[in-house]
Amino acid sequence: MCYKTGQFHLLPTEARAMSNSLSGHVVGFIGLGLMGRPMATNLHAAGAEVIIHNRSRGVVDALAAEGLSPARSPREVAERAPVTIVMATDTPAVERIVGGDDGVVSGIAPDGLVIDMGTTAVDATRALAKALEDRGANYVDAPVSGGEIGAKAGTLSIMAGGSEEAVARAMPCFEVMGAGVTHVGDVGAGQIAKAANQVIVGLTIGAVAEALALAKRAGADPAKVREALQGGFAASRILDVHGQRMIDGAFTPGGKATTQRKDMQQALDLATSIGLELPATALSRDLYDRLIAADGGDLDHSGLYTIIDA
Repeated sequence: MCYKTGQFHLLPTEARAMSNSLSGHVVGFIGLGLMGRPMATNLHAAGAEVIIHNRSRGVVDALAAEGLSPARSPREVAERAPVTIVMATDTPAVERIVGGDDGVVSGIAPDGLVIDMGTTAVDATRALAKALEDRGANYVDAPVSGGEIGAKAGTLSIMAGGSEEAVARAMPCFEVMGAGVTHVGDVGAGQIAKAANQVIVGLTIGAVAEALALAKRAGADPAKVREALQGGFAASRILDVHGQRMIDGAFTPGGKATTQRKDMQQALDLATSIGLELPATALSRDLYDRLIAADGGDLDHSGLYTIIDA
């Protein structure tokens, strides 16, 4: 691991799997959904004792059978683990897990560390960090990009906000879950970076959907158009992965449309709080509202194509 100009540059995934071990580490993990489950299992596979909690019991029982250790509440996770990772669906869920009754704050030790790896509002992030700091604990906001594919492969891009010491302490876990970590700044900076990320993702999904629908309706093979575009300035990870999903009509979620919509609104709320207008982001949010109203909320966010090519 090296540290340069705010970024930790990690080894290739295969080399990291061999060179890093979490043997002897105890890590709590709360939130075992689409991305949280593979992230937790990767930590376990790297040798950590992983203390788990989730509102739905089924996934906890399944992971307990694989050797992960269940806890009855977020408080118990924090009592048993010096580092607790939270991967929840939205800001209210994070606030409940961390600061609610029987939450992490009530059980954390003075030297504990909480890492929020979901996409959480900036103001709530800073308030939760303050509540933990008042107990002598540390907080890192470290949202991720890379979807379920990256969560399973341990190749997530991680955007971290917090003190240099707290981020460095989180690095053994980050090395297992991610292929690159950027320390963006103080607490909240990671969530600001994720808001920017989601603006780009949401708008680019819309652009790819419109481009491929245009190609199809105008009489060209969208698969061939996608292939042609990949060699020029329009090339992107979204054209590559989500463009193929659109062509195949394969919208099993790696990231749900409802989550993308939530993230677009969160970016708009942040912009409003600082007096900035984001008109294209507002349009993208409205398109996701249309998709959700058409019963597409549980589709992958690339399912936006279904309302463009309706």
